[in-house]
Amino acid sequence: MAGFPVGLIALVVVSGLIYLGLAHRLLDRLYLSDRAALAVIAAMVIGSFIDVPVVAGPVRVSLNVGGALIPLGLAVYILVRAGTAREWGRALLATAVTVAVLTSLNLFVLSPDPWQTGRDFLDPLYVYPLVGGTVAYLAGRSRRAAFIAGTLGVLALDGVDYFRLTRAGIPGVVAVGGAGLFDAVVVSGLLAVLLAEVVGEVRERLQGGPAHRGRPEELLKNLGPLPVKKELPGGEDRDEV
Repeated sequence: MAGFPVGLIALVVVSGLIYLGLAHRLLDRLYLSDRAALAVIAAMVIGSFIDVPVVAGPVRVSLNVGGALIPLGLAVYILVRAGTAREWGRALLATAVTVAVLTSLNLFVLSPDPWQTGRDFLDPLYVYPLVGGTVAYLAGRSRRAAFIAGTLGVLALDGVDYFRLTRAGIPGVVAVGGAGLFDAVVVSGLLAVLLAEVVGEVRERLQGGPAHRGRPEELLKNLGPLPVKKELPGGEDRDEV
């Protein structure tokens, strides 16, 4: 699959939002500071040019630093920090559901050899992240679970390709997180967490503010009350906390 720069463009846009201070609340939910998030993004961009060989033989396997190792490490970090058994279970279940949906899509709808089967009527590099991110959100619901599922769900596609080639005895190369899959991993993870953030924000506003029950203290201190509109003389409005 040929690569496309959507993933890098998305990372640049996200970097700009972080620099402007517009992603602070979301990063809190992922247990990341602005500086740490920018460092992760920089490492992903640089690491996207580095492949580490891990398996030699008829089917050679390499791990892309920016598209596989760093996203995997970040997902594990967020999962470990989540702490509660409920959050762990939700994240792992969402990941399993996302992997199952994308694997079925890969095997039965979007053929890897369109010139042989004629079934690949859509570009997989657009379909996988869109489907993966959406399914990850629907299954995970929380920002953390959605990001973990969206990231790991797409990465698992290369694992499926490896076992399929090995089982069939077909020589080949599997670059986990490399080439076009780098973009798919980035877009899927960002889309999943963006959907969770937007829907979560709407729900919080409808209920009059974020739910505090059961939230960690370090998170609650960053969740101030929502601004309340107060009408001023002359018909103007201002926001008050």
